Amino acid sequence: MEGIGDEEVADGQHIRSSNANVSPPESTDERSNEIMDVDEESIHPTTLTNKQRGNEVTVRPATLDSLSIHQLAAQGEVSQVAAHLSKDSSLLSQQDERGFTPLMWAAAFGEKAVVDFLLEKGADPKTIARERESTLTLASSGGYVDIVESLLRHGVDINTFDWNGGTPLLYAVRGNHIKCVESLLAKGADMTIESDSGYSPMALAVALGHTKIQKVLEDHILKLYTPPT
Repeated sequence: MEGIGDEEVADGQHIRSSNANVSPPESTDERSNEIMDVDEESIHPTTLTNKQRGNEVTVRPATLDSLSIHQLAAQGEVSQVAAHLSKDSSLLSQQDERGFTPLMWAAAFGEKAVVDFLLEKGADPKTIARERESTLTLASSGGYVDIVESLLRHGVDINTFDWNGGTPLLYAVRGNHIKCVESLLAKGADMTIESDSGYSPMALAVALGHTKIQKVLEDHILKLYTPPT
C-alpha cells in the first residue's frame, strides 16, 4: 500500500471465506486508496465464517477432505486441522502462496480455538508473510483482542511492520478496535511510529474521526508523561 492512510492490511477482510472454500487474501496492491474513502460501516469485518454467524455447521462434512489446512484453520475446524497435522507435522509451518501459515489464517478470522491449538503444537507466531504481514497484524486488524493478547504472551514483536510501514497498533486504530488499541498500548506498543504515508496512530484516528480511539491515545500519553506519585 502507498501508506497506512491510503491502504491497509485487511480489517477482517484480508482473507475471505465461503461455506465450502476459503479463498486467498487479496493482494495489498489491489486495495490502494481505501482508508480515507471508507465509511464507518465498511471499516468493520463483513466477511464471517458460518461459525462466526452462529450456524452450527461450518462446512458440509463431505467437503472437509477437499480443504487445505490453511482453509480449515480459517474455518475453525480444530479436529480437521489436528488430523492433517497427525499425518504431516510439517504442515504446521507451511506457508501458502502469499506466505500465510495456518496460524495466520486462524488469527485473521478470529478462530481462537485454532490459534490456541496451533500455538500449543509449536506454530511460530513470528512468521512474516510475503508482504511482511504478521499474525499479530492480522489479529489486530480484525479486532480480536484475545488473540492479540495470546500472541503477545508468546513474545511476538509488538511493533512489527508490513511493507508500507503499518504496525499492529496502526491497523487496530484504523479498524476502530478500541480493546486492541488498549491492549497494545498496555504492552508497550510505540505510538510514535508512522506509516510510510506519514500517519501516526493519533493522526490516523483524527483523520478517520475515531474519537474514542483518540481519547485512549490521549490518556496513554498523559500516563507516560505523568510523574509517579
